[in-house]
Amino acid sequence: MGESTSRVALLAAAAMMLAGCGPGVNSPPADIFFGTPTATPTVTPTASPSGSPSGSPSTSPSRSAEAAPGAVALETAYERVIAKVLPSIVQITTANGLGSGIVYDRSGHIITNAHVVGRANQFKVTLATGSTPRTAKLVESFGLGDLAVIKVDDPEGLTPAVFGDSSKLRVGQIVLAMGNPLGLSGSVTNGIVSALGRTVSEPQDDDPEDEGSPGATITGAIQTSAAINPGNSGGALVNLSGEVIGIPTLAALNPELGGGAAPGIGFAIPSNTATDIATQIVKDGKVTNTHRAALGVTVQTVIGIDGRTVGVGVVRVSRGSGASRAGVRVGDVIISINNVRITGTQALSELLATLNPGDQAKVQLLRPNGSTSTVTVTLGELPSS
Repeated sequence: MGESTSRVALLAAAAMMLAGCGPGVNSPPADIFFGTPTATPTVTPTASPSGSPSGSPSTSPSRSAEAAPGAVALETAYERVIAKVLPSIVQITTANGLGSGIVYDRSGHIITNAHVVGRANQFKVTLATGSTPRTAKLVESFGLGDLAVIKVDDPEGLTPAVFGDSSKLRVGQIVLAMGNPLGLSGSVTNGIVSALGRTVSEPQDDDPEDEGSPGATITGAIQTSAAINPGNSGGALVNLSGEVIGIPTLAALNPELGGGAAPGIGFAIPSNTATDIATQIVKDGKVTNTHRAALGVTVQTVIGIDGRTVGVGVVRVSRGSGASRAGVRVGDVIISINNVRITGTQALSELLATLNPGDQAKVQLLRPNGSTSTVTVTLGELPSS
């Protein structure tokens, strides 16, 4: 975790460019950053409820008599949802920064993003509505999907959130984002579900000093216009029934704004994905089924003499994998899968994220002798680590 923003490339699941942005981090106009702040946020986060902005929903003693009935009903719905869900939102603090989390059960398990926990194992957890910080420990982090579960030592008084079925979401639904942006505890923003089924990814950050970017590729992401600011990561995207339907994770940056946030473009992990991973971690202490397809190879991006990417070169083939059985060998270059050109390791990850274990994929190879061939690979399951 950290306040340095980790840029990631954005790709629509339907293989269409969003707002003119391309699939690479150097392709304007949009990149993605993680929503956790660095150790020195613009607004200093507070360690105790007495020093932090109140997260408790305020109620107006009176409403304008001239307000439209529909507006009053919507305002009432907002207040009801906030009062119901906000007690389940927590602020997670490490030595390097902070983020948000959601109370998952009465045993004290809390769902958050993997980039929020970073490489830390110990945390301080504070309720968004105000409380004495509680100590918590890491249960497991799932970097591939940017999800993690931590557990507080003292779960007394915690209120688990209600998780909804994200498969029933519709574009246009009103949603609220709850979390701790910039250390402002218990903040709420509103918007709509702008799109469904997005695929967003970010490059692996190998810097041991940087606790951000786990190299996740998120499939089926919910695009929302609700503001997602640094510190919102790991919080809740909520429908008007008071159900958590997503985990706010990424927000778009626009180079044309000097790297500033692109207004109204944020992404959340679907609740069905989050609860599936969390259930596995709580039950088994690790992710036992990633639901991610894998070729069974280790690759690196290959650059041609003209400076352009050729594909991904195979540097290792796992024994007994689908790639091995299909005849993929070290030294081969994967140039396309199912007639989709593979321009680099990120493109490969994004494409495989749209497929399932057991699927058959047509893989076009450039052999070391310069010839090309196409093999059919039965995809395996990507291990959790």
